[in-house]
Parts: sequence; structure tokens; C-alpha cells
Amino acid sequence: MYDEILVPTDGSEAVDRALDHALRLASDHDATVHALYVVDRRIATANSGDLHDEIVEDLEAQGREAVGAVAERAEAAGLAVETSVVRGTPDTEIVSYADERGIDVIVMSPEGKSPRERIRSLGSVSDRVADDASVPVFLIK
Repeated sequence: MYDEILVPTDGSEAVDRALDHALRLASDHDATVHALYVVDRRIATANSGDLHDEIVEDLEAQGREAVGAVAERAEAAGLAVETSVVRGTPDTEIVSYADERGIDVIVMSPEGKSPRERIRSLGSVSDRVADDASVPVFLIK
């Protein structure tokens, strides 16, 4: 039923809870786990001065570390894993990745932002992914 499982990561503890479920699901279905980190282009654009390149490099390094942590856990569980760090708007890139790679299900956590932050950013990434994805999205609280 599920051959390809996407776990978007921002490196936070909330991802760990979603990853627990994704790994169980992947194990049950002998599926490949995809770890995706999106370097938010809005952050890079807002910092277009002298430090722009350094900030983007730092964000990409954080992304490699975040997907590496997911890969480590998936490999320890005996699962196949693919990692990717991309630039763009997180919700758009997550949905695009799922469509382009034939993902069967997205597993993510809606946590990470306070209610005030969610209002300020017009909702959460997970809300927008759940609304726009063409595949099931499991939101793990």
C-alpha cells in the first residue's frame, strides 16, 4: 500500500514523533523513507545583504544535518532512505517533491509554531500541505 513515505523535517523535536510513526509504517510496508528539508527562500530573500550566502550555506548545513538524523534512524531500522535538501517555500516544495517522486503518504507534525506564529504566517506548513497534497497526509501531534 505504501512504498514511498515522505518525512519533511526541520530538525525539531516535533519531527521525532512523526518519524516514529513513519518508521513503523515503513517497516510494516517495506517502504522507502524520504527525508526532505526545505531551505525557506523567504528567509534567504529577507537577508539579501553581505551575509546572504553565509546564511544560505548555514541553512543548507542545518538541512543536511536534519535529513542525516532521519536517515540514521531509518537505516538503523533496516529501511531504505533517500535524503534531499532543496530551496523554496516549504509547503510548495513538500507537495512538489511528493508529486515528482511518487510519494504514497506524507508523515509530519503540525507542531513547532505557537498559535500566534501560525496566525502571523497565515497558517502552518502542515495545514497547507494537508490542503494541497494529492496523497494522504498523516499529521502526528
